[in-house]
Amino acid sequence: MSMKTILVPVEESAVLQSILQTALLVARRFSSYIEGKRIRQSSPILLAGAADGFGASAGMVEQFDQQEVERTQRAQQLFLDFMDRNGVASIDDIQVTKQPVARWRDEDLPTGIGVGELARKFNLTVVGRPVSGAGVPSTSILEAAIFESGRPVLVAPPTSPSVVGEYIVIAWNGSMESARTIAFAMPFLIQAKSVVVLTIEHNGVPGPSAADVTQHLVANGIAAEQLDRPLNNRTYGTAMLEETMSLEPDLLIKGAFTHSRLHQMIFGGVTQHILHNAEIPVLMAH
Repeated sequence: MSMKTILVPVEESAVLQSILQTALLVARRFSSYIEGKRIRQSSPILLAGAADGFGASAGMVEQFDQQEVERTQRAQQLFLDFMDRNGVASIDDIQVTKQPVARWRDEDLPTGIGVGELARKFNLTVVGRPVSGAGVPSTSILEAAIFESGRPVLVAPPTSPSVVGEYIVIAWNGSMESARTIAFAMPFLIQAKSVVVLTIEHNGVPGPSAADVTQHLVANGIAAEQLDRPLNNRTYGTAMLEETMSLEPDLLIKGAFTHSRLHQMIFGGVTQHILHNAEIPVLMAH
């Protein structure tokens, strides 16, 4: 497993610069290929099912399609300008290099192909975390990348980070999702200066202990240590994020949605809390 190919779904948002910066920091660490693409919306799908069964006129569809073209053009320019400012060469096709390279892909996807399916051929997808009161970054893109790609997703915070992957915290709860995310994260973990396996008391499912995981990481040559913290009348999400940030890491590794999405929507959960509040990049997989 490596991080040689990175997908960045590009949307205009206040978080876009952080998304691009996060992707670039990873690309510099692993000499990666970055592919930018805007996932276009389909006007017939969006408009044909309008409320009360009213369909869209040809003029409405044409206007929507034109707006989509313009949004894609702006997204392309933002992506290319960022890469140019940061000295990342633009290329015409995917290739292996010894430095980061970037490519914008503007071709239409086959009907039904979304970001989750597209992300399956990349080592990593970088998206922005939801921001309260803002329509973008799109939660649907984030969830599709997590649930439909079978690949890890790196969630960028609203503010651009300066480093990713030197000081890492692993949020461990014994779950399959956590184990899978650690496996995906091995390229980061091997290079990290410090790794802490963090647990919160009484938060977990049947599975290996934090001590077991720490021993596994040490056996792989990773400088890992274990840390257990009390709940102290906090929610698990609040406790995990507060204890994580007290360690001042630059990357959090966490399995996504140990409980079902419905359970998370109704009752909340650690994943939801972190997705909406983390101020550092978070690597997730389901």
